[in-house]
Amino acid sequence: MTVTLITGANKGIGYETAKQLLARGHTVYIGARDAERGQKAAAELGANFVQLDVTDDASVGSALSTIGAAEGRLDVLVHNAGVLATTLDGPAALRSFDTNAVGLVRVTEAALPLLRKSSNANVVTISSSAGSFWAVNNPERPEYGLPLALYSASKAAATMLTVQYAKSQPGIKFNALEPGTTATDMTAAFGIGRPVEQSAAVVVRLATLGTDGPTGTFQDESGPLPW
Repeated sequence: MTVTLITGANKGIGYETAKQLLARGHTVYIGARDAERGQKAAAELGANFVQLDVTDDASVGSALSTIGAAEGRLDVLVHNAGVLATTLDGPAALRSFDTNAVGLVRVTEAALPLLRKSSNANVVTISSSAGSFWAVNNPERPEYGLPLALYSASKAAATMLTVQYAKSQPGIKFNALEPGTTATDMTAAFGIGRPVEQSAAVVVRLATLGTDGPTGTFQDESGPLPW
């Protein structure tokens, strides 16, 4: 059994990714900040639940300890938890970076001992082309007109962290992903996005890479993206 942890998986892309990986035979742990919602999602899917707030060191440590005690290793880690701030001020900036970038570091550092015990460890960061310098400066791209400075900046940081982890951890694959504009709670205010099933399938492709798969990339469903 492939052991998988998905953060922020009680809804949206994380939930659907869990569903698709369960169908592939993975043992899936749904990480969610809200215990009631996370337990409900896990029960619906037939997954396991761990309370995991990516902004809290103790919560992250406890979640990974639980998985370690039960499974002895971690094969796949999907960094899915994220926030999208529409205001631009100090508190919003701190929350955006703490969740979208620092949270990635917290969870990765806690997970590394378990990932190193896997024979084919994959780490997938749900990033965004809104954090691509190429995309936001390209008038032909939808990101060009998005007024999402904090989301874009924190996702740029998430992609860079992923690439740096790939360099420092050559035995583990780290890849960042633009999953496609998806209709979720996060994008509801914009009235945009495709069905979550389509974007989750892109996540699943990276989460199920073989031992010879790429690492250190930022890509979408069509392949590597400039950023």
